[in-house]
Amino acid sequence: MKVTAKEITGALLSRLWTMYLERVSYAREYQRLVLKKGGQVVNDHIAFRTFNTHTGEQPEGIRAIKHIISSLEYFPVEKYDFKKKKLKAVHFEHPDPMFPKLFISQLEVDQLPEWAQLVIKRTVKDTPYLLSDESIGLLSMLKEKGELPRVAGEALVNDLAQYFRRPWNVPHKDDVLKINDVSQYAAWVLLHGNAVNHFTAFINHQNVKEWPDLASTCQGLAEAGIPMKEALEGEKGSKLRQSATLAVKEEVDVKGDDGLEKMSWTYAYYELAERGLIVENGEEKLFTGFLGEQAKHLFDMTRTRDN
Repeated sequence: MKVTAKEITGALLSRLWTMYLERVSYAREYQRLVLKKGGQVVNDHIAFRTFNTHTGEQPEGIRAIKHIISSLEYFPVEKYDFKKKKLKAVHFEHPDPMFPKLFISQLEVDQLPEWAQLVIKRTVKDTPYLLSDESIGLLSMLKEKGELPRVAGEALVNDLAQYFRRPWNVPHKDDVLKINDVSQYAAWVLLHGNAVNHFTAFINHQNVKEWPDLASTCQGLAEAGIPMKEALEGEKGSKLRQSATLAVKEEVDVKGDDGLEKMSWTYAYYELAERGLIVENGEEKLFTGFLGEQAKHLFDMTRTRDN
C-alpha cells in the first residue's frame, strides 16, 4: 500500500491543527460554534516565524520550513518585505486550492542592535536538527516519486509533526524580556521556535447562514465571549479582509537565576480571512495573496499590554 504526497501533506496539516487546537482555546470554540451551526471549518493559511541567522544544524530563516514543505508539493508564490519590522516573508501554495496557504516570515537578526543579535545568536547557535536521517531520506524520496509505502509515510508524518516546536534550549528570562523591548516577534520566536504561529479561518467556505461574512462572524464570536481584535483589516468588498481573536497566553519555561521557572507569555491567536474576487487573465477568481499593511498589523497580535 502506498500513500501519495498529497495524503502525507494532508495528514501533517491535520496533526498541526490538532496540536494548535490543544493550545488555542479560542480556535476550539470557533470550531465548536461553526460545526454546531452546520458549517464547516476550512483554514485559509498557516503562519510560521523564523530567525534569519545561523541556527545550529537547522536551516536558517524561511528555509527552516521551506526545505520540508517543498517535498510536500508546496511552491513559493510571492515575497513580502516589512522593512520597519525587519521582517521578510514568502507565501506558499499547494496545487489543491483547499489546502491552506503557508505564510513564512523571518526576522533579519543582523539588523537588530548588536547586543540583541548576540543574545539571539547565543541562544540558537547549538540548535539540533529535529528530523531523523531516515525522515530526510523519505522526504527526498517523496519529492522524487510522489508517494511512499504507507508505514513509511505514517512514520514521516510523526517525525515531521515533532519538528514544529522550539528546537533550541530554554531561553533566559532576562533575555526574553530585554529582546521584547526591541522586537516582540523575536521574543516570541525565542520562546516558541518552529511552532505554528497561527491558523486562519477561510470565511468564504464557512457556510454558516447567520455568519455570511467576516463582520458577522467576528460579531458572533464576540457575542459568544471570544475576545476579538477591535477593528477589521480591509474595506468591505475588497480583495482581502482579515481579523483575529486575541492571543492566548501560556506558562512558558524560561531560565531564571535559580534554574527553570515559568513565565506567562502570548502564544497564538486565531485569524479569520474573507477573500474577494479579482479578474486574472480575463477570469474571475478569489484573490489568494496577502496585503503587506494588513499583515503588518496582524504581526502585532502577539503583543500584549504587559509584554
